[in-house]
Amino acid sequence: MDANDEDSGARRGTGAFEPSKPPEQPGPPEHSRPPEKPRLPEPPLLPRQPGASEQSRPGERPYTPEGAGPSGAHALPEPGAPAEPDGPDGAGVSGEASDGGRALAAPRVGVAALSPRYQVGAAVALAVVAVAACVHLLMVFLSLAPANTVTKQHGKAVEDWVYPEFEQNWKLFAPNPLQQNVGVQVRAELRTNDGGVRTTGWTDLSAQDGAAIKGNPVPSHTQQNELRRAWDFFVATHTGDNRPVALRGALSEQYLRRIVVMRLYRDTPAAEGGVIQRVQVRSATTNVQPPEWSRERVSDKPVYRQLPWWSVTAEETAGGVR
Repeated sequence: MDANDEDSGARRGTGAFEPSKPPEQPGPPEHSRPPEKPRLPEPPLLPRQPGASEQSRPGERPYTPEGAGPSGAHALPEPGAPAEPDGPDGAGVSGEASDGGRALAAPRVGVAALSPRYQVGAAVALAVVAVAACVHLLMVFLSLAPANTVTKQHGKAVEDWVYPEFEQNWKLFAPNPLQQNVGVQVRAELRTNDGGVRTTGWTDLSAQDGAAIKGNPVPSHTQQNELRRAWDFFVATHTGDNRPVALRGALSEQYLRRIVVMRLYRDTPAAEGGVIQRVQVRSATTNVQPPEWSRERVSDKPVYRQLPWWSVTAEETAGGVR
């Protein structure tokens, strides 16, 4: 041991020899290390409200918000419990969409989507329509019902409401629907070119209309209704002995006479070779026969209602209605 060693040992304060430490290896420079990404604080988890499919049922566990235990921490699934499948967006099969852990309410549709002011307007409009419909049905019922206390006291108001736009009748579903075929026939008295007078045979105008309608997909309105309505008009305005009732009776005679004269000149050869002076109209009513399996028996013989001879006016004779 030399003096230097003694001096060095004296300076350290110990007499023992200490080996020298290896020099530190230089580390990589500070600028060569990748910077660390700052860690953002995690947002607090909000409990999600249970959907319709997650409501507690009798005998089941109460609903627990997803991912939260009794103390607000994430709870582990119970042993043996099946894991809830996740939907395509990882929100779970709950029947509701989620946005950051919060449940989204279903969109409103219909009247609920309107503002409160428009909801009140819609409710008032529906109430007015409902009341109007009920009043209309009541008025129509009273117009068809038998005479009663209400119709006796307020019959004028009921008629003003129903007629003429909402008139109802029982012709289609009547207690005694039509079970007869009515044919209108006519014959004429002609003045021939040599000055003589000739009477034609009966021409069934209704049969001509029926033949024109049968097999025709778009029959003419006049072929279906003109002659039939003219005869109904005449019957409704005349008594059983063919006496007219007020002015409408005379009008129905003129209307029916003009139609039959026009049809004789236009559609039949009966008026050829002469001029029509008078016409006579009759109806042939025949009962509709019951089906073969029925035991009911009705007469198949026609019943005639023959009207008196009507003189044709000069205008009609000249062919003004052809």
